[in-house]
Amino acid sequence: MSHPLKVIIACGGTGGHLFPGIAVAQELKSRGHEVLLLISEKKVDARASEKYSELRFETVPMIAKPPTFSLKMLPFLVRVWKTITHCGKIIDREKADVVLGMGGFTSLPPVYAGAKKGLRTYVHDSNAVPGRSNLLTAKKCTKVLLGLAEAASHFPQSTVEITGTPVRDELEILPSREDACRVFGLDPAKRTLLVMGGSQGAQKLNELVVAGSRDSDWQVLHLAGQADYERVQSQVGDRSGYQVLAFCDQMPAAYAASDFCVARSGASSLTELSRASLPALLVPFPFAADDHQTANAKVYEKADAAILKQQSELDEDAIREMLSELNDEILKTMSEAMASLAVSDASAQIANVIEG
Repeated sequence: MSHPLKVIIACGGTGGHLFPGIAVAQELKSRGHEVLLLISEKKVDARASEKYSELRFETVPMIAKPPTFSLKMLPFLVRVWKTITHCGKIIDREKADVVLGMGGFTSLPPVYAGAKKGLRTYVHDSNAVPGRSNLLTAKKCTKVLLGLAEAASHFPQSTVEITGTPVRDELEILPSREDACRVFGLDPAKRTLLVMGGSQGAQKLNELVVAGSRDSDWQVLHLAGQADYERVQSQVGDRSGYQVLAFCDQMPAAYAASDFCVARSGASSLTELSRASLPALLVPFPFAADDHQTANAKVYEKADAAILKQQSELDEDAIREMLSELNDEILKTMSEAMASLAVSDASAQIANVIEG
């Protein structure tokens, strides 16, 4: 091990940034380094981080970038500058050696502040098409770390390294199917459909699955999200074998209990699905920046690990037909293909870069 480092990881805003940041923090801490994770003031960050009491978290004020020619742009820039100054004070207080951003606009101020102070700085991008904030942040980075090789061409002026996208320690070894089903009150003898809408919302997708899975022989574990929980629960009613959750803090059990997944195609979710060998119907978020979720999904579709459908192409009959056609042989083949896309040591690869 190199000498102990003091590392700041900026990883808030969405689970797709937060959970990979937590995974890197766990790896660095296991190697004897000190880590502080900077997260946003969103409730989703606060709730998700509660489970990791062994790690240090601190919130920083930040908002997503408005349209470039919006009247909100000036106050946004003022807030960015204030956050950069605030992050600079945190860096000084912590006597940090390295700053790592896990993507999104929460990463920009800490990385910029670290670069101004001459620290080694890095940004990680999980997507096949990088976000505009990461393209901007990359200009201040020692090296850009990528989850997918397809993104490398977007950083022609940067030194890049393909590391994969990290997953949390708890996903390394999943519980048995029987134990996992017991957690959610499901029958381990029945096929289980896992539904995940992602943090950006999935009202239409939720509706389609509720309707399309009715009268099928699949049981369902539906992670509806806090905002849509009551509506989905009312649509489901008292259906047997259909569990609706607003939030799930036992994702290892959710993956272990499931045979197939309906999900958005955010990079972090795809990474976790590959580690769990769980095939999926991928329905990209229609309003994702630069349609990056479609680009992500195409990587998995090409490998025959997933089915890619745009939301506009789906109706309840399409969901019903798909569930009826998914037999054991298809599920096994897709599961093996999904597993082949997993990068088992992404956290270690990123930690190696930071130590170097």
